[in-house]
Amino acid sequence: MFVIETYTTAVVFSLITMLCWGSWANTQKLASSSWRFELFYWDYVLGIVLLSLIFGLTLGSMGTEGRSFIPDLVQGNQESLLSAFWGGIIFNAANILLVAAIAISGMAVAFPVGIGLALVIGVIVNYLENPIGNITLLFVGVALVALAILLNATAYRSLNQSQSSQPTKGLILSLAAGILMGFFYKYVADSMFLDFTHPIPGKLSPYSAVFVFSLGIFFSNFFFNSFLMKRPFQGVPLKFSAYFQGSFLTHLTGILGGSIWCMGMSFSIIAADKAGPAISYGLGQGATMVAAFWGVFVWKEFKDLPPSKNSLLYLMFACFLIGLGLIIYSKLA
Repeated sequence: MFVIETYTTAVVFSLITMLCWGSWANTQKLASSSWRFELFYWDYVLGIVLLSLIFGLTLGSMGTEGRSFIPDLVQGNQESLLSAFWGGIIFNAANILLVAAIAISGMAVAFPVGIGLALVIGVIVNYLENPIGNITLLFVGVALVALAILLNATAYRSLNQSQSSQPTKGLILSLAAGILMGFFYKYVADSMFLDFTHPIPGKLSPYSAVFVFSLGIFFSNFFFNSFLMKRPFQGVPLKFSAYFQGSFLTHLTGILGGSIWCMGMSFSIIAADKAGPAISYGLGQGATMVAAFWGVFVWKEFKDLPPSKNSLLYLMFACFLIGLGLIIYSKLA
């Protein structure tokens, strides 16, 4: 299977993860004008499963390092398979709550609260499990990224200060999503052998772990998303027949969104070998600021921000970049 050889490459892979995780939501934004998020989500999950399988049959089956994809799946023990599968269930519950929170309260509440909380919890949990990197630099970096997220939220509040307060339901959904999102990665990491060149019997390779993880997402979606279609947080209930009324391009947009997210997840897991789970996860969850870049420069979400508040955006991006730098350097110190 393909493995990375250096920490520098691991950082590059983690940065690609950040770009993917911060960009996939653009596909939902493109489809949202005529397509409910519950319908979009079926295709999104399908995209995750398809790309994880493609990666397993290609990158996970090439070269002489580690263990090839199919033999690795077959030899996986029950504990490892269930751990990766359970990670998929936890992620799916968190992500559906996050997407619902975005639909109800917008990015102002959902991303800063949900993903910000997930970053803090995730780095702490993964560092305690695999303490790789200078703890002081790592957590100062996390604190700066968290500060950047708070500045992001403040800028959004300034943008919408003339509007009524955000619904309590959206805030609660964001908090629940963030708590769950902070724990899913640990279960996927626990299912793998972290030295990818030295396979451990019963443990999974990164490619097998991500594929089993995607199956957890896929099968749990029949429960979570079916329930939301019948009892939506917002809007009228949906029938399954509504899914088949979407155009080919609409379905393709959702599959693309899931594929982009899965590329980020796969690269993050591959990077965990040289960077450690805490660092690769922490860099990936910097995706909140990538989403802010999209919002500021592409979707022009801050075009009505009062000029006196522009400094919030500059400070936000500065904290973000310095924080990422410290997270990267924490492995080298």
